[in-house]
Amino acid sequence: MIKKIDWYILKKFISTTVFMVLIFSVIAVAIDTSEKADDFVKSGLPTSKIITLYYFGFVPFIISMIFPLMVFIATIFFTSKMAGKSELVAILAGGVRFNRMLRPYFLGALFLGGIFWVATQFWIPKAMLLRANFQSTYIDSKSSYEQGIAAQRTRSYYFRVNANTFAGMRNYDTSSKSANDFYLDRLNGTKLVYNLRADYLRWDTAKKIWKLQNVTERKIDGAKEITKVTSEMTMNLNLKPNEIKFDKYLKDKMTTPQLVQYIRSEESRGAEGLNDYKVERYRRDANPISVFILTFIGAVIASRKTRGGSGLHLAVGIIAAAFFVVMDKFSLTFSTKGNFPPLLAAWTPNILFSIFAIWVYRIAPK
Repeated sequence: MIKKIDWYILKKFISTTVFMVLIFSVIAVAIDTSEKADDFVKSGLPTSKIITLYYFGFVPFIISMIFPLMVFIATIFFTSKMAGKSELVAILAGGVRFNRMLRPYFLGALFLGGIFWVATQFWIPKAMLLRANFQSTYIDSKSSYEQGIAAQRTRSYYFRVNANTFAGMRNYDTSSKSANDFYLDRLNGTKLVYNLRADYLRWDTAKKIWKLQNVTERKIDGAKEITKVTSEMTMNLNLKPNEIKFDKYLKDKMTTPQLVQYIRSEESRGAEGLNDYKVERYRRDANPISVFILTFIGAVIASRKTRGGSGLHLAVGIIAAAFFVVMDKFSLTFSTKGNFPPLLAAWTPNILFSIFAIWVYRIAPK
């Protein structure tokens, strides 16, 4: 049963969290506006359009990045204030057990974490679609650096048709949906058994299939080799033209069901380099759980009255938050650039902070 003291703490918890999120969102918007002022002017869009087409997506994106840490800092802030005013001492002196006092924190974390989970699965990706479209249209398209990266990845495109078939093309043109120097290799174990070369590749819009011109096929069986030259042929490559275009925002724009389906589709044809997408998938479940863990740590740390007051508690909170961010970034980098398992990369900060939470709880005066 929820009592008055629970509602009192819950009200402080949620209101302080909302206040923290709003304050840091405003700061982030102000910084981002100063950095992109020239881009906004060059876009020629009115302020209302910039707000609806960009900041309606940017603000949820920022909130998704900082929400667990803002909950953590908010918990430390209002709890240390209560401890400084001896409110927590009065609660414990009134016969309320320390574990019972933590109940409203758990309820608040469950409420905020649940909303955050739904947001990361469905709402934030839809908001990211706005930000990504604006960013790619009005900002990245004007950047020679971004254009160079996108062009380099699209002109020479390599992919996996299935588990033992590899293909590639050069000088792909997104407007005409065509490319030069297409090749396809099929392996049997480590041996090449089939090789195809085509001078020209084009997407047939009417038949929804790839059309090859000036094709040379080689079938290899040990020492035997059969060569066949064809002027034109069609082929199903399990690839559509819209999948060739490089989109660095793709994983952020997809809802979780779409992301899961994309990973399965790419894995079915043997695609590699999916760790970035898998980490994103697992983080959408891990981040809401971190709200619960960080709330628990913040409540235990800040419930002790100290001479430093809120300042000392906030300093500890900011240092702990910095460690959390560093661990998150390191695990992400090791997974996308190395062989660190994506599931473990997404959950490593939570695992380590869970151990830290148990330790601070055991040493906390009750």
